[in-house]
Amino acid sequence: MNQQPNYTPRSAWESCAEPAQYEAVETFAKRYLDFISQCKTERETIAYVRERLLQAGYVEKFSPDAPCLFRQLRGKALFAVRRGSAPLERGLSLIAAHADTPRLDFKQRPLIEQPGVAQAKTHYYGGIRKYQWLARPLALHGVVVRDNGECVQVTVGEKPDEPVFCIADLLPHLAQKQAQQTVSDAFEGEKLNIILAHRPKTDRQDGETADTSDSTGKDAIKASLLDCLHKKYGIVEEDLISAELQAVPAGPARFVGFDKALLGGYGQDDRICVFTALEALLTATPGEGHMALMLWDKEEIGSDGASGASSRFFQYCVEDLARVWAADTPASHILQNSRAISADVHAAFDPDFPEVHEKQNAAQLGFGPCFAKYGGSRGKYSASEADAEYLAWLRGIFNTRGIPWQAAELGKVDQGGGGTVALFLAAYGMQVIDLGPALLSMHSPFELASSVDLYATWQAYTAFLEA
Repeated sequence: MNQQPNYTPRSAWESCAEPAQYEAVETFAKRYLDFISQCKTERETIAYVRERLLQAGYVEKFSPDAPCLFRQLRGKALFAVRRGSAPLERGLSLIAAHADTPRLDFKQRPLIEQPGVAQAKTHYYGGIRKYQWLARPLALHGVVVRDNGECVQVTVGEKPDEPVFCIADLLPHLAQKQAQQTVSDAFEGEKLNIILAHRPKTDRQDGETADTSDSTGKDAIKASLLDCLHKKYGIVEEDLISAELQAVPAGPARFVGFDKALLGGYGQDDRICVFTALEALLTATPGEGHMALMLWDKEEIGSDGASGASSRFFQYCVEDLARVWAADTPASHILQNSRAISADVHAAFDPDFPEVHEKQNAAQLGFGPCFAKYGGSRGKYSASEADAEYLAWLRGIFNTRGIPWQAAELGKVDQGGGGTVALFLAAYGMQVIDLGPALLSMHSPFELASSVDLYATWQAYTAFLEA
């Protein structure tokens, strides 16, 4: 128990005074950088988690004899549970995170030809600042499903010998009017068109020496692009209607700074919580409690849809779990008696924009995972608020183990706000609170996290599961 009369958040770096301790932080960070470099979509993230669970002995079919179970939904959501010795009616120790992240999605009919280029029209997904996606290398990730059911995997722009794609920006010599507009007016969603090709189709491309007048024909560049797609993937333009193609920042995640203490990369909201929660589930010491992990899709756009937190997928998993592990226990009792962490990131204090924060109640990089007792916006609308007793219980667990933590809210009261999956778990009557590391440049193509916060978050999630 903390008996200090004054409260001052403790830097997580104080626990890394010894070289061996910092080496453990850096080793863990390297594994994480590999993870977010290869998992840039929700499908890739769930596939990674599924493979790790199978390697750890988890069984995909719910069985009364298997101590470790999981189930995934259409490659976009996943529930996993590890059995404890206590009665299931006591509930689960649940960590819930989301696998989706802001990006640019191809439209249903994306391909167009404009003077000099063939482009893909996009519809942005989630809360982005549109100008951040211009004039930067982009990679394409996703699937194309043909009308015979064949699923074609697409990943282009990540290897050094592969081409990348981009959205052109307006040169400053012609941007005087744009410079006087608001950001929302200056950057339109309908102009987030990705350049895919430039060379027009000619007969010579097919190895013939016939007339090359097609080079000036209508949509000759688009025709050349379609030839390329058919040759590489065996797909035609109609197949793109039943596709999920996402444009994401190209290239790997990296250490940032001379001291390599910051981690920079795309999609850390919320895959940093996915990674640390998964590691906690796989490394926690088994005991009385039943440990569970829930990964959802669609959080960035309101959590609706079959794979979002507002769906019944989680509830169905718990109901089926009750049938195989405790047939006489109502699922409602399990849900209401569960304790949960809504594992989501928090906004770190931005030194260049201090005016949007209330400094005393702002999260800081390097001070451990951050409790957000409530979310929502302005008057706490659309928020879930944790009980004081639950927050105190978690505080006690972390203080006993010497795990650094902090508490904050997202910006000044009238400035903005945000939501997480916490309210969907609270709807079952369970205790839940948001807890995750702070990020700089959140929702940008290159978010920043502290390597020591990453490590402390894993420690915190592990302590919660073991409690």
